Amino acid sequence: MQNYVDKTAPYTALVIIGGGPAGMAAAVAAYDDGVRDMVILERDLNAGGILRQCIHNGFGLHRFGEELTGPEYADRYHKMVVERGIAVKTGATVLDVTPSEEEGIAAYVTAISEAEGMFTLRAGAVVLAMGCRERSKGALNIAGTRPAGIYSAGTAQRFVNMEGYMPGRKVVILGSGDIGLIMARRMTLEGAEVKAVCELMPYSGGLARNITQCLDDFGIPLMLSHTVTQIHGKERLTGVTVSKVDEKRRPIPGSEIYFECDTLLLSVGLIPENELTRGANIGMDGITGGATVDQYRQTSLKGVFACGNVLHVHDLVDYVSEEAALAGTSAAAHLRGELTEGRTITLKTDGKVRYTVPQTVTITENTADVTVYFRPSDIYRDVTVTVREVRTDGAADGNIISKKKRIKVAPGEMETITIKAADLTAATADTLLVSIEESAKKGGNA
Repeated sequence: MQNYVDKTAPYTALVIIGGGPAGMAAAVAAYDDGVRDMVILERDLNAGGILRQCIHNGFGLHRFGEELTGPEYADRYHKMVVERGIAVKTGATVLDVTPSEEEGIAAYVTAISEAEGMFTLRAGAVVLAMGCRERSKGALNIAGTRPAGIYSAGTAQRFVNMEGYMPGRKVVILGSGDIGLIMARRMTLEGAEVKAVCELMPYSGGLARNITQCLDDFGIPLMLSHTVTQIHGKERLTGVTVSKVDEKRRPIPGSEIYFECDTLLLSVGLIPENELTRGANIGMDGITGGATVDQYRQTSLKGVFACGNVLHVHDLVDYVSEEAALAGTSAAAHLRGELTEGRTITLKTDGKVRYTVPQTVTITENTADVTVYFRPSDIYRDVTVTVREVRTDGAADGNIISKKKRIKVAPGEMETITIKAADLTAATADTLLVSIEESAKKGGNA
């Protein structure tokens, strides 16, 4: 793809890749911080991203202080984009992001659309906001045939909410992520019988409120530590075999349960859409599947920022918008030459904390408080989250610079801890350890 780069292409101060909630929020924030020369490139025919098919409510409580449906939330931001006159090119698929050695140019962005054909933009800054995709059946290696009736939960959601089609009438859902939980309720409301939601892990990957509102309220069983081990049917799915798994997630012989069904929905994880990121040789985080970033959401490629689900999968779109606004204002600061280089502190985790965003912190004379987002690897109760310096000999018992107590933390919900600017600048270590210190632990969703 490098052969297509046109280094004589017109200059655009800020190019935002993705017109979903992250891309639009980044654009609005950058505009409000003084950037006028920008464009959003969106491969779909309409802006709004996945929110256009999320017709349930529950969005916007943090961002707007009221409960909105997905399309309503997307429309709020779309109106902000239109009111500011921000250019949006829909039906434009970005093919490549090429790092630049040209002064003042972060990258060359090559895209293609029906209206313009192939074109290149010389971008002073880039915000990556491509979102994420669902993990498919092919990644699961479930034994059996390949009959019709197996869908990702998001595909089924689009069929029901946007196309007006019912995928089936007797349903089993594998995976208890939020999309799976929401589709359990949606399919039930449309008259389908949801036999069970099966979850490989001993805890749900979804929000606690969705377990209550989407499963408990409708009498749909949540089978923790269970997975689908056999698919039945030739042309159309006729049933699935579900087995209990042990602590190593291996099926337990003799625990098999057969469910007659014509539909299997898969809610087995989301994968950040980072082909463009990898193509630009940007540093990646093996746990999140997204880029490694500092507190400004700047990647290892100067002038290129990442936010939203392309960076790490969020549980609430409100947090996507919050993070995207940070990326947008950071891009504006970069264009003004205000993001200077400084000392880098690396954030590491103890295993109980699965990952952090950001992964690094840049220390300069303008360093402000930094909020660290993280997910625990299990359910822990009565814990203290700590951030401490790691000594030069590698020992993680150095000075504690931030801590907070939590009654309960769980993988399905994002957590945060804030580190004060004064403590960051005073830290002498090059590494900080983010850890969970527990006084009690209990699995499950009780």
